[in-house]
Amino acid sequence: MRKGVIDLGTNTFNLLIADVFDHYFEVVHSAKNGVALGMGGINQSIITEDAIVRALIALTDFKTACDECHVDCIHAFGTSAIRDASNSTEFIQRVKEQTGISVEIIDGTKEAELIYYGVKWTYNFEEPAVIMDIGGGSTEFIFSDKHGIRELISLNIGVSRIFQEFTFNDPLSAEDVKRVEQWLETKSNGFFDNKKEDCLLGASGSFETFYELMYNVPYPVSFGTEELNINELKDSLKEIISSTQKERDENQWIIPIRKKMAPIAAIKTNWIMQKLQTKRVLISPFSLKEGALTYAI
Repeated sequence: MRKGVIDLGTNTFNLLIADVFDHYFEVVHSAKNGVALGMGGINQSIITEDAIVRALIALTDFKTACDECHVDCIHAFGTSAIRDASNSTEFIQRVKEQTGISVEIIDGTKEAELIYYGVKWTYNFEEPAVIMDIGGGSTEFIFSDKHGIRELISLNIGVSRIFQEFTFNDPLSAEDVKRVEQWLETKSNGFFDNKKEDCLLGASGSFETFYELMYNVPYPVSFGTEELNINELKDSLKEIISSTQKERDENQWIIPIRKKMAPIAAIKTNWIMQKLQTKRVLISPFSLKEGALTYAI
């Protein structure tokens, strides 16, 4: 069956069209659009009109791609910015009217489960790991082993929320970094205290950007994971945090939607690695949209 999956993220909308078989899938087409749905309103629990217009343009393009690829069905999932918005019903109605796409709003638990099943295509969890998916509105953490999910949490600590919460220096000052770390501590409400996990498994997104910045090559998409040298990663995160906006704007390995928020993602990654005393970092190219294919099998 040929399926289309759309992940309506707070920063980025992702489309995956794939032929789904019993134990694997073949990608037919994929696309992403830096819609920035949460920009200007996420901390006020609203989707702004400008963001809605950007979303409708992106989804119209996605629907055209699905029609051209003759998909059998489209599954579209609304995440943090949509589920928390006071005007989410209006947004979903406008999407349906203009594009014909029905958007299902999922809670943080369902989002985390889909992320787990996406990553599971690429990692067997013989070595336990905590999956981290850095989103614009929320960030999911899924503690997993060979028996499945042990524990999960979805926290409203996405990079877009943080970016719009504070006024930052350029480059970030030590005080900026400290404020973000203290904010993360408050928002996580002690969840990570006394937790330890040797392996951190980043789910696509920002982690792919980290890889590309470290090695100056495109991330190699496959049905496998890539391991980062943890000391080199720590050095790279420091460089990202201390970079200027101009430096990021000129860097070809940072996609436009992440140029403003990459330092925040780096702070958050460094923070969780310290909390969990991480010893290994792996990256999976898959996340929510690939997990939705699993649910559809």
